[in-house]
Amino acid sequence: MCGIAGFIQLDRQPVPDALARLACMDRLLAHRGPDGHGRFIDASGSVGLAHRRLSIIDLAGGAQPMHDEDADCVIVFNGEIYNYPELRETLGRDRFRTDSDTEVILRAWLRWGPRCVDHLRGMFAFAIWDARQDTLFCARDRFGIKPFYLATVGRTLYFASEAKALLPFLDRCDTEEAGLQDYLTFQLCLEGKTLFKGIEELPPGHTLTVAHGTVARARYWEIYYDLDFTHRADWFQERLLEHLHDSARLHLRADVPIGTYISGGIDSGIVSALAVQGRGDVLGFSGRFDDGPAYDESAHARAIADHLGVSLRECTITPHDFVQHIERVIHHLDSPAAGPGAFSQFMVARMAARERKVVLGGQGGDELFGGYTRYLVAYFEQCIKAAIDGTMHGRNFVVTYESIIPNLSALRPYKPMLQEFWRDGLFDPMDARYFRLVNRAPHVHDAVRWERFGPYSPFETFQRVFHGDNVRKQSYFDLMTHFDFKTLLPALLQVEDRVTMAHGIEARVPFLDHPLVEFAATIPADVKFTNGQLKRPLVDVARTLLPASVADRTDKMGFPTPFNEWARGPLCEFVHDMLGSTRARHREFVDTPRVLAQLPRDGTFGRGLWGLLSLELWHRAFHDQHRPFAVPDVLPLTPPRTATAIAA
Repeated sequence: MCGIAGFIQLDRQPVPDALARLACMDRLLAHRGPDGHGRFIDASGSVGLAHRRLSIIDLAGGAQPMHDEDADCVIVFNGEIYNYPELRETLGRDRFRTDSDTEVILRAWLRWGPRCVDHLRGMFAFAIWDARQDTLFCARDRFGIKPFYLATVGRTLYFASEAKALLPFLDRCDTEEAGLQDYLTFQLCLEGKTLFKGIEELPPGHTLTVAHGTVARARYWEIYYDLDFTHRADWFQERLLEHLHDSARLHLRADVPIGTYISGGIDSGIVSALAVQGRGDVLGFSGRFDDGPAYDESAHARAIADHLGVSLRECTITPHDFVQHIERVIHHLDSPAAGPGAFSQFMVARMAARERKVVLGGQGGDELFGGYTRYLVAYFEQCIKAAIDGTMHGRNFVVTYESIIPNLSALRPYKPMLQEFWRDGLFDPMDARYFRLVNRAPHVHDAVRWERFGPYSPFETFQRVFHGDNVRKQSYFDLMTHFDFKTLLPALLQVEDRVTMAHGIEARVPFLDHPLVEFAATIPADVKFTNGQLKRPLVDVARTLLPASVADRTDKMGFPTPFNEWARGPLCEFVHDMLGSTRARHREFVDTPRVLAQLPRDGTFGRGLWGLLSLELWHRAFHDQHRPFAVPDVLPLTPPRTATAIAA
């Protein structure tokens, strides 16, 4: 886990002030690699690479940028290749000069060229400059665990692990309108957009090749839902356990001690259980709030830790912490936070960094196996429609509404959402109904100046992803989980990457091992969604590894943060100060005076209003501080200072 950055002049002319530009990016990524850094500029001065290192594997020999013995190929790499020992054997162990996974990628490039990515099992973003072919080759892992941003300014292409490292090279810090419309709709951006005009993401599972002045992107991996209807649930259960054990075995490879997040749910619990089976130095980390039982899952986290024999470190998160750290959280995220939970994750990662450099988490379980309650909401509606239309036995509806009914108690906390969801558009096409479930725009409709946006349609973008060629159209369950896998999951991984790297620690996600993911995509929905029970395969796994009180619970919260309660009390002044400031009142797209005028009548801060506060904090962190690159000023954007403590 590290930070990478670099540039290439497309016409291969020298880049002015090349070393200072690398130094600028290097310093803006310093938090990602506290253990070392290095830079490379080719003889022509037109290619530059920078690296910040967090030492996890081969602590003594893995420094970067790393080159081959002829110094023709140079690599900077962020991530971990978990099958690097096996690849060393395949590539010829006697040829290696280090024990690092970085050299494995370099040797793989020399052997297989662009197809080297097919052999890599892990999380990665890397760039290789090959002087022999006059080519810059870059790649991002299959799921977007590791970030890769790029911007083309004139004839220079810049790239970096975080968008903030590219901002100095833009003349202006402008908002990408289509990206903002995505954010207001989904609280994330689709199809590689960011909120910064001129900066984009290299999509997960893609490569980027720059050769002879041309830039080419190519997809090298896709998830295909080729469903296996020939096997029974018990067969899938056995294979799933095999994949989970194999992934955990690889994800535990490190030359430093390992920690795990223990939230109180089955996903992080399964990962923790497998980690304990594989290593003896596991330490658990969890967060909680003193704001009532609706915000405290610590009893479940302790039950897991006690069952596994793991020492558990807990932090109690307070409104004081929010005021003290939220601006730094937004700075590290490079974007508004989709929910206040990003702040909570930041605090737990801060605690974990005191004792561990690697933590394992349960990200991906909900998207792979169908764990979100909205799937039950949408599926229930479609089953009712199918029963009315007499089409219940089609592949669209692999469970009947009669079998779902006993599990509808899970929807009790969501009754207000159900009233809103079924008020309009009942029994409309599947894509329109799921869009209604994920669309956040109505919650901020009166606060946004929609007339200032162009003709871009978030719904049309949603449809392109929802109806991807790689997923069968007849399975509503697969369509829903596929959309979240392609959009929500990368957004969650972006948060996980930033809040851990802000403290110089590495987050690993064993559910996102591509053989496991490819296997999960073959499991039919009636196995994942048995009798209306969400995420059934993982529930069955949890019953073999975790206490029954956790494996059979139906009230998992998802690390909720009591922002609504805080906003009515200890954070009230902070919220009004942020949204009522002179700068906030003059933003182009958000009418903050209207937001504040509604607060006394409304009395609550819903997710939509949280999104607007987060957006304002993002403007303050980046738009209001932006300064173009200039020599010798190589650090044009600094993190916000720690805020003063709020009154008790």
